Amino acid sequence: MNKLILACLAVLVLAASPVLAQQKPQFSQYTLNNYLANPAISGIEDYTDVKFGSRHQWSGLEGAPVTYYTTVHMPLNKDMTTNYGSRKFKDMPKESTTKRTNVYRRVKAHHGIGATAMTTKTGVLKRSSLSFSYAYHQPITRSIRLSAGVAPGLIQYSLDPSRIRAVNMNDPALNDGRANETKFDLNMGFWLYSQNFYVGVAGSQLLPSQREYIITSNSGADQSGALQQHFYTTAGYRINAAPGIAVIPSVMVKMASPSPASVDANMKVMYADRIWAGVSYRHNEAVAAMAGVNVSPLLDVAYSYDAGTSPLRGTNSGSHEVVVGLKLRNAAKVLCPNWAW
Repeated sequence: MNKLILACLAVLVLAASPVLAQQKPQFSQYTLNNYLANPAISGIEDYTDVKFGSRHQWSGLEGAPVTYYTTVHMPLNKDMTTNYGSRKFKDMPKESTTKRTNVYRRVKAHHGIGATAMTTKTGVLKRSSLSFSYAYHQPITRSIRLSAGVAPGLIQYSLDPSRIRAVNMNDPALNDGRANETKFDLNMGFWLYSQNFYVGVAGSQLLPSQREYIITSNSGADQSGALQQHFYTTAGYRINAAPGIAVIPSVMVKMASPSPASVDANMKVMYADRIWAGVSYRHNEAVAAMAGVNVSPLLDVAYSYDAGTSPLRGTNSGSHEVVVGLKLRNAAKVLCPNWAW
């Protein structure tokens, strides 16, 4: 199984090709909140997971994207007493564990629900979204689970013409009303996971867009402003390299036709399930340094800085991202997430 997961990681990295702009915001610290891309993660932990994030893309560049989000998801009907896959259970003294191994408790399936609210401002343009998710988590073996999730929602686009200075203020692209509209959204995903690996696939903006052309052109270019369907393939593996030290490589491949695929490769090292640091590489775009700390069973914080490698690197001073997490209803006093580290 270990060799299979590592092989999947290698294939995903080799599948990458040049980056082109996509409609949805991207995050360097995707491993902290894969729920943003995959609704199948809803309710994966034994507590209510709340996260607040902000990303300032290309700091110092006027009109550059700025994103804020809030996510929350929680389990339903999950057996919190089972010892299935618990790192805390594995670390207990041998005399404590031998009393429990004679009794096999079948792991039950459980449900998860959640919600995401996000806003991205790019110059005079604003994109806001709200979605609600549901996931079903089914045990496959004593150590592996598979979940499937769906997240319907709404996306609202808005443009403020009063802030625009153009040669022709009567341009139909500014005043025909379609610059301010609301669309239905649908996200779906699958997540295969255990204590030391995960593999996920997901799609977002899956509903066909009915938006018609604003400008007629014979160039063949897509000027409709239609929603791009985004697809994500994600994999990660946790290696316990030494007592108290874990090495966690991960990768995400993003596809949004007609744009070429984009890849994020990530490597982080965690000490005592409390402090971690890592690096990330986004193909032909940026290299990021990141660090975080699980302050307590309630609070965790993380920060990352992206140094650009694209032609835009000379026009800005990098990108900044902050993530603050809360673990509510955390009866087991979990410090580091058991399933989404």
